[in-house]
Amino acid sequence: MNNPHQNLAKIITARASRRGGSISVSTDSRAVNPGDCFFAITGANFDGHSFVSQAIKKGAVCAVVNRNIKLPDADEKFLLRVDDTVEALGCLAVHYRTKSKFKVIAITGSVGKTTTRHIIAHVLKSRHRVYQSPKNFNNQIGVPLTLLAAKADDEFIIAELGTNRPGEIEYLSKITRPDFAIVTNVRPAHLEGLGSLDAITREKLSIATGLAPAGRLFINGDCSNLVAAARENGYQFTTFGLDQTCDVHPQTSDWNHKCSEFTIDSVSVNIPLGGKGNLENALAAWSVCSELGFTAQQFADAVKSIPPVDMRAHIRRFGSIEVIDDCYNANPASMKNALELLSKMAASEKRRPVFVCGDMGELGEHSRKYHEELAGDIINANVPLVITTGPMSALAASTAKTIAAYKLEIENFPDANAAADNLHKFIKDYDIVLVKGSRNAALEIVVHKLQQCFIDSPLPGPDKS
Repeated sequence: MNNPHQNLAKIITARASRRGGSISVSTDSRAVNPGDCFFAITGANFDGHSFVSQAIKKGAVCAVVNRNIKLPDADEKFLLRVDDTVEALGCLAVHYRTKSKFKVIAITGSVGKTTTRHIIAHVLKSRHRVYQSPKNFNNQIGVPLTLLAAKADDEFIIAELGTNRPGEIEYLSKITRPDFAIVTNVRPAHLEGLGSLDAITREKLSIATGLAPAGRLFINGDCSNLVAAARENGYQFTTFGLDQTCDVHPQTSDWNHKCSEFTIDSVSVNIPLGGKGNLENALAAWSVCSELGFTAQQFADAVKSIPPVDMRAHIRRFGSIEVIDDCYNANPASMKNALELLSKMAASEKRRPVFVCGDMGELGEHSRKYHEELAGDIINANVPLVITTGPMSALAASTAKTIAAYKLEIENFPDANAAADNLHKFIKDYDIVLVKGSRNAALEIVVHKLQQCFIDSPLPGPDKS
């Protein structure tokens, strides 16, 4: 990535405070600290240019803007004018990246980016100084902020690269210049912006375009279309997956609702994260960690203490019920994985499985098709009660009801708030409830309501007689 703002980067580097070696940058005027450089970003629902004066009053030493702003004469000296403030932020991150000694591990994929990031960070922290993306800082603003927040003595930066339209992953890869790049998998997701599975594959694989000269690419070998595309593009890569033909594969593997287990080099690895998807995530993490010199035993010792990842198959107990809090996001593949987890967990603990289902977003013209196909996953999981929070999840539930060979109850609501207000009518003691939908479904509202309703319930488990 060329850096048209090289001079700007030098000016900001000279002006902005250096905390632990990182460049103090802010895009939120409310969070500005003295010595920060404030970037005025224009979003769908806000315009940072409206808050430049506030940022300067809080101690910002400069503000990067893309248009003229009326300020007191004394404040004019703080302004740095550019054509595009988001591009300028990216160029500043490139400047900082090239001046730093840390190595970058960049992760993309349709499912599992965040959990894979957490596993790698948890393992590497046992021997190295590591900084990882805060929350889901995986876009054209969040990725540069991740790099700029890294301290001079950090050894590894682990960044997520997200996308919903062509070209984003390549742009972010050329900013991060990864030493290690991972594609966790390719599944139907963001079809509205990307159009087809082939386009998703090309987009995810473009993470390799910014690889450092000696960089390594790791891809999911169980995704045949991904492997074929990598070969067609002439990339050198290492595959990981459950198939024995993958370069990195387990000797044995299994999973349940409590953990994922596999054997590598005759060492048993037990990760306290349930679900089949976490086998893929753990193998992706192992492929990189082994490249960095970790033995199978060291990896196993590190991952056994990894905490759950918030809102991603996070099993929580509220009084007598259990909740699978997986409400951060959803696509067809992650829905299938979550329902398999619900089914296995319900059977193991003899609880009634309930599915609070939100719409899957960004599927475009394919939305109806994939929501109708979700009906089959609902039936396969033997879910007797589905509570929906939108029109497409209602379609999935009604389709399931027409093909179910058992009694399936459906309760439809227009949104998460309406569903939350009525949960007490349908959720019973000792139920196990999967809460999952795309981000715009805001299903954390449902999880919070379940906590309120059941936190004071009796704690004994269900009657298993």
